[in-house]
Amino acid sequence: MYRGFHMALLAEAHLRAGNPNRALATLSDALSITGTAGESWWEPELQRLRGMVLLSGGSVTEAEICFQQAMRIAQVQQAKSLELRAATSLARLWGEQGRREEARALLAPTYAWFTEGFDTTDLKDAKAILAELA
Repeated sequence: MYRGFHMALLAEAHLRAGNPNRALATLSDALSITGTAGESWWEPELQRLRGMVLLSGGSVTEAEICFQQAMRIAQVQQAKSLELRAATSLARLWGEQGRREEARALLAPTYAWFTEGFDTTDLKDAKAILAELA
């Protein structure tokens, strides 16, 4: 139980330690496990992290696809916090590409859904990205 969650933490640690290949391998294993073990609740975050790893290696298009997929899965699951994380990652990428209006249009509605928890890291990050995009 929670294996996908723990593997996501391990993948993030590999990425921070400068081991993107190990991070990708861990995420691939985690995505396989979540599909067969019925732990799909963490799949949006696994996809988002996969996008972060791919982005760190310069695979911008593949990263964008991962972020979009993470958002779609989170929306189907009605997992607003995970949707916010994915939207923030995609908005940051689009902002860096000069697609500021698209980025803001993507992130603002997801951020506006929240009515509390504004001291959490995820909401602080989203707010900072929105401020940069203004």
